[in-house]
Amino acid sequence: MYARLELASFTALKTVEVPLTGLAGLTIGDVVRRGKFIALESDGLWLAFHLARAGWLRWKDQVPTTPARPGKGPLTLRVALDDGSGFELTEAGTQRKLAIHVVRDLAEVGQIATLGPDPLDEAFTLEVFTQILADAGRSQLKGVLRDQRTIAGIGNAYSDEILHAAKLSPFKPANGLDAAQIAQLYGVLRTELREAIERSAGLAAKDLKGEKKSGLRVHGRTGEACGVCGDTIAQVSFADSSLQYCPTCQTGGKPLADRRMSRLLK
Repeated sequence: MYARLELASFTALKTVEVPLTGLAGLTIGDVVRRGKFIALESDGLWLAFHLARAGWLRWKDQVPTTPARPGKGPLTLRVALDDGSGFELTEAGTQRKLAIHVVRDLAEVGQIATLGPDPLDEAFTLEVFTQILADAGRSQLKGVLRDQRTIAGIGNAYSDEILHAAKLSPFKPANGLDAAQIAQLYGVLRTELREAIERSAGLAAKDLKGEKKSGLRVHGRTGEACGVCGDTIAQVSFADSSLQYCPTCQTGGKPLADRRMSRLLK
């Protein structure tokens, strides 16, 4: 049961119709994931949040009893349960994109309402995936995998990992794959995500980021040797993100143009 909820970053709360304090005293009945959103159901109300790139959920066996103070620190939301335990949502850095919603129906959250299918759902068949790629046309595979409106839940890191395991260029057009390549990408996609979940199962929250990083083969490993072929992992930089890939495994040995540097050289 919620004992109290303290908002430390008012810009993170994206809804106003149902007050955050309206959850106090309600019992948590269910916890679900929708894409990259985590949602807690309580007597017909939902607390849903998206941690964005720099957000983090930190579980505490004993939540501080001193009131949370709004300010410039990383604390965004503190949730205390009736047994004294609870969790805090924190976000590092200056770009505050962590989003919190309190709604009666998850469909009221625009980003949830427009989510594509969950790739680990039984309904996400090879036929469904084939149609998604066909509908995407000449859109690049990297962008298709990351687009939450197309497929829910795959981010920058695991799209890199999936494409590396499938030996496909991140810039390859979605409609440029033959049937064998589509089947391989489909199988790799589901395997990579399942294995990532299995590796994280049972770990304490403080260990999750370290586990994720240790399990990545190319993402975040620019300049290191590829564990499959030994080539040097390369990077393409964009305005606010980057991707990593292996030239030998994925692009026939050809380096991809760094979009940010290309603009500077014009």
